[in-house]
Amino acid sequence: MKFGFIAHPTSVLLKRYVKMLDLFERTSSDFIDGYDRDLWSKKNTVPFMNFEKIVSATGAECEGVVKYMPLTAEEMLSSSKETLARIKQGVDDLTEQGTEIVGLGGFTSIVGKRGLEVAQYANIPVTSGNSLTTFSAYKALEQILEWLEVAPQNETICILGYPGSISLALSHLLLRRGFKLCLIHRTETTPAEQLLAHLPSKYHGQVTLSADIESCYQKYKIFAGATSAGGIVDPDLLQSGSIFIDVALPRDISGDYRPKRQDILVIDGGTVTASSDVKLGGESLNFAIKQQINGCLAETMVLALENRNETFSIGRQLDPDKVIEIGELAQKHGFYSYPFSSYGERVEKDHILSFKRYFDQDKRQENSQLEFIDSVISQSVSAEDTFNRHRDYINPLMVDFLKMQRCDRVFVKGEGTTLFDEKNEPFLDMVAGFGCLNLGHSPKEVIDSVTQYLNEQKTNFVQYVSIAQETAKLAEVLSHISPGKLQRTFFSNSGTEAVEAAIKIAKSATGNAKIAYLKNSYHGKTLGALSITGREKHRKDFEPLLEHCIEVPFGDIAALRLVLTEQDIGAFILEPIQGEGGVIVPPDGYLTQVQSLCHQTDTLLMVDEIQTGLGRTGRLFACEWENIQPDVLMLSKSLSGGLMPIGATLCTTQVWEKAYGSSDKFLLHTSTFGGGNLASVAALSSLRSLISQDLTAKALEMGNYFKQELQRVTKDYDFIGEIRGKGLMLGIAFSNSFENAVEACVREFGTRLPGDWFTIYKFLPDEVKQHLISAMTRMESSLSEMFCMKFVTKLGQDHNILTFVTANSSTVIRVQPPLVISKAEVDRFVCAFAQVCEEMSTFNN
Repeated sequence: MKFGFIAHPTSVLLKRYVKMLDLFERTSSDFIDGYDRDLWSKKNTVPFMNFEKIVSATGAECEGVVKYMPLTAEEMLSSSKETLARIKQGVDDLTEQGTEIVGLGGFTSIVGKRGLEVAQYANIPVTSGNSLTTFSAYKALEQILEWLEVAPQNETICILGYPGSISLALSHLLLRRGFKLCLIHRTETTPAEQLLAHLPSKYHGQVTLSADIESCYQKYKIFAGATSAGGIVDPDLLQSGSIFIDVALPRDISGDYRPKRQDILVIDGGTVTASSDVKLGGESLNFAIKQQINGCLAETMVLALENRNETFSIGRQLDPDKVIEIGELAQKHGFYSYPFSSYGERVEKDHILSFKRYFDQDKRQENSQLEFIDSVISQSVSAEDTFNRHRDYINPLMVDFLKMQRCDRVFVKGEGTTLFDEKNEPFLDMVAGFGCLNLGHSPKEVIDSVTQYLNEQKTNFVQYVSIAQETAKLAEVLSHISPGKLQRTFFSNSGTEAVEAAIKIAKSATGNAKIAYLKNSYHGKTLGALSITGREKHRKDFEPLLEHCIEVPFGDIAALRLVLTEQDIGAFILEPIQGEGGVIVPPDGYLTQVQSLCHQTDTLLMVDEIQTGLGRTGRLFACEWENIQPDVLMLSKSLSGGLMPIGATLCTTQVWEKAYGSSDKFLLHTSTFGGGNLASVAALSSLRSLISQDLTAKALEMGNYFKQELQRVTKDYDFIGEIRGKGLMLGIAFSNSFENAVEACVREFGTRLPGDWFTIYKFLPDEVKQHLISAMTRMESSLSEMFCMKFVTKLGQDHNILTFVTANSSTVIRVQPPLVISKAEVDRFVCAFAQVCEEMSTFNN
């Protein structure tokens, strides 16, 4: 059976979209067949889409054609008689094309007494599609309220657009379920009895009537709207936790775009999504118009699939039983109201569940702050709860990113190299807190030291009224084990703070604000550290940064010599291995030459060992590979065994004296929490464990084996560029280039599509072409990053192994496990990575 459908743009923006499609379609025909006056003449409707063959989940088949009438709702209402004539003409045209039923979308069904006049005129059956639109909204409400555990007797649902056909039918269905309703109508003078007459008298006790939407904003949290006016709800006035099912179009929420508020949720109501069992004809590469199909179009499809060429969903009164009937038929054929969307963007179940707290608040709103805190602390939470809290109170895009990459896990326990999720499923951790966990998770010796210190009720923060004895011990130990003559230490709470301290030391000691740093480096994200971090992506949104910071190419000793000899630089900072830059090891002898240049030019040499230090590379400090003796050295990450925040900036006595060695300057740089005894106890125990277990030597031995094995299993895959690094600081660099892939795609389609699209491209403005080229290049780069991230996803999903990419390069997977990793665990990773390479090789072979 063949159906036809007449749609129309529901906004000015969508009308422009239709105009664009029409222009492309006619231009294409012009290119193919040559100029024809009829081609460029006025048309009643615009061809939009042909469904050559639709196959439902049951195997039923139909075909159809969709046409647009290029009129907005406002334009239709301003000339309703002319519009009705055009709709009738559109039905005639579709009848001539062999359609056996016609669906009317949006206002094309409202004009002419909700389709009655069109149905009486037409020679074939007509439907407005409002029944399936209503059913979809009803199922969305039902599902959302079930997820939120909202009982019918506890929440009133506010229905806008009553007694319009959709709102009226939706009210019938909700009242049957026992819900209380507030029905919003526009006619203040209409008697209540007349309005209630549309509903059976047995439901009147469940209903409240109102003509004032604003009075409802602070009373109710659940709304559904299907007015013909649109734009009547101000999202800024809705109370926190409000959920609005915006049924059909035009939208009842004002504004063209999704509200910026994170504490309300607007669901696109009245749409359905076809399951993977449904084929809408001509599908390729999973591209098909299957998601968020308007209910009016889907109803027309379902009737055609059922071979029911009968008039359906016409007039104000929609039979609730027929609403349920068409809804159940739609589900049988594979059309469902879930997944939901908001302004076309997917809304997952966990996002909706995050709104549960707003309804729970009603139960505890009279609780004191203490009772609220106690309830949060004592709550037994799931991973879903944790992600919802993070979404609402920390960083919603981080949650979306992790879910997109299938990395949305919450770990509740860690031991050695293993993390355990809430189901107690183990995962091998090859990230180790980006280098924070050299001793592994929950190192017993460090925990025991900290626990004993706390149990003995010893002091922690005693700055300015006492000297922290454990911190003094730690400073002595660091001076003893560090390279060169580093004798003074400033303690802070993180790596980036350690870098900030180094910047200030350099400026104060040299009297020179100029600092040279390396391209592709990473030293942190506070403002000073960012100023000497060599990645534009991290810097650009925070400019202007510190002045007088000069970037030098990594590994280029000639370029460094030029800068240090000609620009009067006060200090030079480097990482012995660029960790976040993609685990980039400098050329042999580079560090030695750097040190020599710094001595020759009287430039302070500052070495960032935050990630490379404390045994990670097979030396206690990575700069020891070339016997470097820095003037300033920064530590953090694994200094406390990953148990608590700590950072340390070490410098020579000479440098410290110049910077802070006077009565006016000795307190110029301080930190409230830096230098606390508790963190120092953890750090002392961590250093002792590191050395007593000889983990530095183990990192070298195990790292060499690891690197060798990874090279062995990846040598036949050309998408693996290099296995690089030292010790257990390794990087797997991908080289799967997608260069010019998008351009090739465009050229292929331009060649295959009818017409001469290359000529159109030639005459696009130069600025447009430049933007297109830039977008294609960035897209190609993103494809390489996407390919690399699929390895991260597959290792986690298929093998329970945790990895991630480096901060500056999303085409390098970091391999930085705890230094306590066993050979068996290394073999497990190598075996898993080899399997993933083989599975992903389908992209190349």
